[in-house]
Amino acid sequence: MNFSDSEIVASILEEAGFGSTKHIAEADMIFLNTCSIRDNAEQRVRKRLEFMKSLKKKNPQVVVGMLGCMAERLKTQLLEEENVLDLVAGPDSYRDLPRLMAEVESGTKAVNTLLSIDETYADISPVRYDSNGISAFISIMRGCENYCAYCVVPYVRGQERSRDAGSITAEAESLFRKGFREVTLLGQNVNSYQWISGGKTIRFAELLEKAALVNPLLRIRFATSHPKDLSDELLHTMARHKNICKAIHLPVQSGSTRMLDHMNRGYTREQYLDRIDAIRNILPGCAISTDIIAGFCDESEEDHQDTLSLMERVGFDYAFMFRYSERPDTLAAERYQDNVPPEVKERRLREIIDLQQKNSYQSNKEDAGKTFEVLIEGFSKRSDAFYSGRNSQNKVVVFPVTGNNPGEYVCVKISRFTSATLIGDAVNPDSL
Repeated sequence: MNFSDSEIVASILEEAGFGSTKHIAEADMIFLNTCSIRDNAEQRVRKRLEFMKSLKKKNPQVVVGMLGCMAERLKTQLLEEENVLDLVAGPDSYRDLPRLMAEVESGTKAVNTLLSIDETYADISPVRYDSNGISAFISIMRGCENYCAYCVVPYVRGQERSRDAGSITAEAESLFRKGFREVTLLGQNVNSYQWISGGKTIRFAELLEKAALVNPLLRIRFATSHPKDLSDELLHTMARHKNICKAIHLPVQSGSTRMLDHMNRGYTREQYLDRIDAIRNILPGCAISTDIIAGFCDESEEDHQDTLSLMERVGFDYAFMFRYSERPDTLAAERYQDNVPPEVKERRLREIIDLQQKNSYQSNKEDAGKTFEVLIEGFSKRSDAFYSGRNSQNKVVVFPVTGNNPGEYVCVKISRFTSATLIGDAVNPDSL
C-alpha cells in the first residue's frame, strides 16, 4: 500500500511542477512514506531521520517531510520529537502537499493529518517512477473497519471506502496499453470492496472479473483477502479466468480459536480451514500464503501448538511471520497485557519460521518436473545469463535467458528448486 501511495504522491507533485531524482543528495525536498503496523518499522524510520539530519547539516535548505501511517499516528508530536522534520502529512492529505510545501517555504512547519470518509485518489494516475514497466499496483480501496485487536491500520487509514469500479478498469486498460502485463489490486481487505452506482452494487468478485476481461494477456493479482469474507463466488471467478493468478494471501495470524477471538479476527480455526478446503476444491493448485503472529497477549503454549498444527494441516506455500509488538491506541494496548516474555516470543517465532521453511521447501519440491507459464520480469539478481519471473502461483522462477524479452510469457519446466526459488529451462508452450 505504501508503494502505491508513493506513486500517487509523485503524480501530485509532478502536476504541481516538481521533478524527481534518484540521487538523494540532489533533492530539495525529501519525503519518507511510513508504516506503523509494527514497532520495528517505526524504529527504522527513526534511524532514517538521523541520516536526514546529516543531510540537513550539509544543506540547511533541504525540506524533510514525513508521510503516511506514522505521520497520521503521531501527528504534531513528530515535529517536537524530530526537529529535522518540516512537514507531516497523513495518508488522506496528499492532495494538500503543494500548499503544505508553500507553508514550509514561507518559514513555518506544516501539518495535515485529517482523515477523509471519501478520499480514494481515483482520479489520479500514479507515476510509476520506480517500476520495472511490467508489474504495477492499483489501489481499489482505502481504510479498514475490521479493528483487529493488534492492528493500528483503522486508526491511521480511517474508514473503509471503495474506489469507482470504472476508474479501476480504466487504469488497468491504460497500464496494458503502456506495456504493463501484470496488475495487483490492493486493499486492506479486498473482499469487502463495494461500489454502488446507478442502484447497482459491484462487489469484489465482479470487479476482479472486469479487470480480467481488460485483456487475456494482462495478469491480475490481488491482496489482501480476509478469511471471514472470502466467498465461493470469488473462487469460482478466479477459476473461470486463466489470467487471474492462482495465488491467495489469506492471513490466519493464529491457529487457535481462543486467540483468534482474542484478536477480534471474526472467524474460528474451523472456519478458516473451511475456506482452505474451498480453495483446494475450487482452485486445485492454487498457492496459499499467510501472516502469522507469535506471542500475542495471553498466548499459551497450547495456542502456539495449535498454530503449528494448522500450518502443518494447510502447508502454506510461504508466509510472513512476526513477533507481536504492541501498537499504541489499539484495542490490545488498551485492554490486554503484553504478557508473553520476549524470549518465549522469540522461541515460538523460530519454531514457526523453521516449520514454514520446511513447508516452502516441500511446496517447491512438488513443483519439480512441472511446466509453468512465467511472465519474464527481468534478469536474475545473481546473473545476467538468467531471467527471473513469476508463475501464476506467485513463485519466483529462474531460467537461462531465451530469445524472449521482459514482459513476455514463456513456458518453463522446473528441474531444480530451493525453499524460495524454482529453477528450470524454457520449453515449447505445448508442454503446458
